[in-house]
Formats: sequence, structure tokens, C-alpha cells
Amino acid sequence: MQNLLDPAILFFVLGLAAGALKSNLEIPAPISRFLSLYLLMALGLKGGFALRHSGLTSEVATGLGCAVLLACLVPALAYRVLRRLASPFDAAALAATYGSVSAVTFVTAVQYLDGRQIAYGGHMAAAMALMESPAIILAVLLANRARPRSAATVGIPGLLRESLTDGAQLLLLGAMAVGLATGDAGKAAMAPFSIDLFKGMLAFFLLDMGLLAARNLPRVRGQSPWLFAYALLAPGCHAALALLLARLAGLQAGDAALLMVLAASASYIAVPAVLRHAVPEANPSLYFGLSLGVTFPLNLLVGIPVYVALAQAHVR
Repeated sequence: MQNLLDPAILFFVLGLAAGALKSNLEIPAPISRFLSLYLLMALGLKGGFALRHSGLTSEVATGLGCAVLLACLVPALAYRVLRRLASPFDAAALAATYGSVSAVTFVTAVQYLDGRQIAYGGHMAAAMALMESPAIILAVLLANRARPRSAATVGIPGLLRESLTDGAQLLLLGAMAVGLATGDAGKAAMAPFSIDLFKGMLAFFLLDMGLLAARNLPRVRGQSPWLFAYALLAPGCHAALALLLARLAGLQAGDAALLMVLAASASYIAVPAVLRHAVPEANPSLYFGLSLGVTFPLNLLVGIPVYVALAQAHVR
């Protein structure tokens, strides 16, 4: 309940309500794009400043290793389940969507931890970047296997290059490098931009996300109820896997919570954009509608506080 009283979350609820009422409230696409880039830049800077303070330790390496392992495990396990519920192409696309990550969910979780003064490592922003590509590559491999031998296949090197040179990824990692290089002096200089404005920018962006979520929920109508159930249950299962891994690896509670958030989130920007041309046989309304219309609101309104509470209860 306390999470629902957060101003940023309430703006998300306002967007949901406006979308459900078919209001003409709308955030222009260029502004939405700017807000997304701002949040990634601020998050990267924050991570870089924190990394400069903590240094590149064995704990950082362990956290990044856990993130990569999850990025491979989650889509592989998801495909085995989804193949029983959908066609090979839809199953591959959904596995990629739920095996990748949502930057906005992660940013909201970071803000949640900050508001409760729960410590976490700045390297978790890098973990988010590392978790985006493996699921996409796996989806393409699975789709290629399902196609006739004579069909043209999508090249993995090209996908890797596209993923690594994506503007959002470059901005996140570049901002982290800037924060790492400038340290406390850079943090003080950028505070009015990356700290003072952050909460308001996040609230404005979540208003837009609420509108999008409400308007994309109808896309899942007529789909198998089992797929709808998957969109509701998979985040908790993936978060539980992340919690188990975090306990085994000895991560601190804040890092474990963010790892759970990343594992539970589903991509609705980067992965759908790639899948449209990499796996054209898949139904975009299915993977985009479920991730944005079902899983994203679930994680934002309920998931984040639950994941944080579980991490605090079960991790050192």
C-alpha cells in the first residue's frame, strides 16, 4: 500500500485510468523518447558514481555473473513452458520478451530503494545492460530452428552488433563511464540534473507508461487464458529463481532485490523492436500486449515492494 502512495506510482495509476476512460490525454512521442533517454542517462551516472566509490570488487563481479546466468536461464526455461502453449515462433518471441529486461521497471525499483535508504551496488545498472541481449539471441536461434531449411536466417553477429550499438544501451554505459571517471566532483556538478529532477521526470514518464499499458491491454483479448496466466505468474517464478541465486552467491539485499526485479521484468521496447524483423512470424500483439499490458503494471504496482521485502527477509 505504501508503494501506491508514491507520487510516481500514482501518476502511473492516473495514466492507467486515463487510458481506460479513453481520454485524449497524450504525451508526444519526442517527449516520451527524451524522458526515456534522460532516465537512462541519470541511472548510468548514478551507477558510475557508486562504482567509483566502491571500486571493482569481487562482489561486483559476482553480481554481474549472476545477471548473465539469469539472462540465459530464464528465456531457456520460459521457452520450454511456452512451447506447450503457443506456436514455436510465438513461444520464442515470448521467451525473449520475458527473458530480457525492462529499464523503466528497474529505474522505478532503484527509486524505491533510494526512498527507503536500502543500499545497492552501482554495477547493477551494468547488469541490466548485460541481461538484454542473450534472450534475443536465443529467440533467433529457436526461430531459425523452426523455419524450413531453405528459409533465410537472421545472422547472430548482426544482432549482436545492433544490440551493442543501440543508442539507449550506449547512453547507459557511456553515462556510467562518465560517472566512474568523474567521481564525487562529477556527482556534485550533475546533481541538479541527475538527482534533483529525477523523481519528477520519472513521474512524467510513468504517466505515459500508464497510458500505453491501458491502451495495449485489449491486445491480449482473445488469446489463450494460459498465456494470460503465464504473464501473471512468470514474474514471480523468475524473481524466485533470482532470489535463490542471490542467496547462493551471497549478494547483499539491495543487489538481490534489483536482480529479482530484472528477472521478473519483461521487455516492451528493445526486444519487440528487434523481433519485428528477426522473428516476423511471431504475433507482435501477443508479446507486446502481455509484457506492457499485464506484466509491467503488475511489477510496478505489486511486484517491486514484494521483491524488496523478500530480499530483505532472505538475503544478508
